[in-house]
Amino acid sequence: MKRVLSIAGAAAHGSAGIQADLKTFQECDVYGMAAITAIVANNPHTEKGIFIQDKEAIAAQFYVATEKVGIDAVKLGMLFSTEVIEQVSRLLRDIKVPYLVVDPVMIGKMGSQLLADDAIEVIKETIFPQATIITPNRLEAEKLLGRPISNSLPELKQAVIDLYNFQPQSVLLKAGIVDGEAIDLYYDGQSIELFQTPAIDTKHTSGAGCTYAACLTAELAKGTPVLQAIEISKQFVYAAIKHAVSFGEGVGSVRHGALRQKEF
Repeated sequence: MKRVLSIAGAAAHGSAGIQADLKTFQECDVYGMAAITAIVANNPHTEKGIFIQDKEAIAAQFYVATEKVGIDAVKLGMLFSTEVIEQVSRLLRDIKVPYLVVDPVMIGKMGSQLLADDAIEVIKETIFPQATIITPNRLEAEKLLGRPISNSLPELKQAVIDLYNFQPQSVLLKAGIVDGEAIDLYYDGQSIELFQTPAIDTKHTSGAGCTYAACLTAELAKGTPVLQAIEISKQFVYAAIKHAVSFGEGVGSVRHGALRQKEF
């Protein structure tokens, strides 16, 4: 089995973060590992809802995964702070990472801020140039570029080109709904490719971005060519959203096993 490490936050509700990544890795038949950077558990009973792990704990998890098991690809999710970003960047520079997928998690589906404001410049300067591909959504792209982005294709195409200027090898911009289609744009410095599926009218999309990037990481680890890996991941997350799970209140979870379990 190919070996895939997720360095990200743990989401107590189970739909996103490390939990989503490990569920997705299992569905994709790769060996999933985790280095938890923070625990996200927003609730009305405790004073805090986000608990950042210390640098030693993050490094320990990283070394166990990379030295005792080995890696074929790494996915980065929620890093939250400048300190964590700088440490993860150093750890990655010390090893050879065949594929690095960076999902620049900034805002949770419940509205919580998952990347500190002062960390945005740091992730652009230290992590993005190491990335095989970055996978921001449109709101994250707006924060990274410092400007609003409409859902017009010309503006989205310019945005994906501008994101490429942060020096990753490629960019996958998850653009959201454009003319009734869920559109993503890929750019590798040469040409822009569009990926689309029908839009699904649902609020139950918690974990969609994490799941998409995790599937992409797994496919790249298995040697799937990048455009094919994106198409596989697009269909995977489309099924996961179409058959999402509602818990009665708030935003429900995507169903990580839907592509295997459901016809669509």
